[in-house]
Amino acid sequence: MATLYFHIPFCKRICTYCDFYKVGALGLLPKVVEGMHRELDERANYLSDRRITSVYFGGGTPSLVAPKEIERIIQHARNLFDCSAVEEVTVEANPDDLTEEYVEELHKTSVNRLSLGIQSFDDRVLQFMNRRHSATEAVESVQRLRRAGYDNISIDLIFGVAGFGDSWLRESVEEALALGVEHISAYHLTVEERTRLGLMVRKGEYKPVEEEQSERDYALVESMLQRAGYEHYEVSNYALEGRRAKHNSAYWTGVEYLGIGPGAHSFSGDDRRWCISTAKEYGQGDVCFESESLTKRDHLNEYVMTSLRRVEGINLGYIAQRFGRAEAERIERAAKVWLDAKTVIRQGDRLALPTSKFMLSDAVIESFFA
Repeated sequence: MATLYFHIPFCKRICTYCDFYKVGALGLLPKVVEGMHRELDERANYLSDRRITSVYFGGGTPSLVAPKEIERIIQHARNLFDCSAVEEVTVEANPDDLTEEYVEELHKTSVNRLSLGIQSFDDRVLQFMNRRHSATEAVESVQRLRRAGYDNISIDLIFGVAGFGDSWLRESVEEALALGVEHISAYHLTVEERTRLGLMVRKGEYKPVEEEQSERDYALVESMLQRAGYEHYEVSNYALEGRRAKHNSAYWTGVEYLGIGPGAHSFSGDDRRWCISTAKEYGQGDVCFESESLTKRDHLNEYVMTSLRRVEGINLGYIAQRFGRAEAERIERAAKVWLDAKTVIRQGDRLALPTSKFMLSDAVIESFFA
């Protein structure tokens, strides 16, 4: 099986913290969409013998693309690939794009899941992040999707933001719970060097939260969501029963995928390929790629990294079978200090972090790397 990803690298406004590839020149959007159709045809053999299980439109801001154009891309993919097993078709959206008319047209398409970049339900925090929507618009966008019949909605929240007091995060989580969405992704605000936030830090205009506050924010989000019935199944992701994100889960379990669009990545099992063309170059048909071949060591390290970010953890038996008994024994030795500290737990051949310790996952993962 495999998945399809379509990258829409356009934004009306650049968020303070965002380090993804994106452009503000919306006039390029129609040419990029046509370029995606060309790339689909040119790369039709990439996953020709695989059944597609999910389709995802990410960005950037995919909700800047008209629903009929989104559906045209989906149908083009259906003509090229075996999409009979597709269960989930997700579009990332900004709340202020989801007008009554847009939602009505979107509901006529194959899209059955929305992922909303809400980030916060506090207008002060939204302004700091340079988001386009207000808290009220965020609530109304979810309500609009419900009225249209959507029953699989995910929202993004950000925590670890300094300077807004102690109550805003709790109130944002409470608002998310009141909306009853099926899935919530909660991310710690990260300072990336090539962003407006990175510049603010360098100029002394913003000071990131202390580690103790990060831990308190994380614990607050986790406790509130778990008490409300959400399963904490990956470091940053929570879902109601049966509503884990199928597309993202495929990434974390090593499923192959084809990425279409400027900046998109693809993975074919032993090779990774990504488009390095700008949106302008891509729209003109000047499409260039870079690639890398994964070694056995790369595969092991990726398995460790993605697995320890999930509640399932790593399977020592699988590691011994695929990578050799010596690697499994090496990891067992490295795990001892974490097991003694109760940062890692063991059940049979499985080593995993309790969800309360997920914030330490990077350190554990690094210690397990080959």
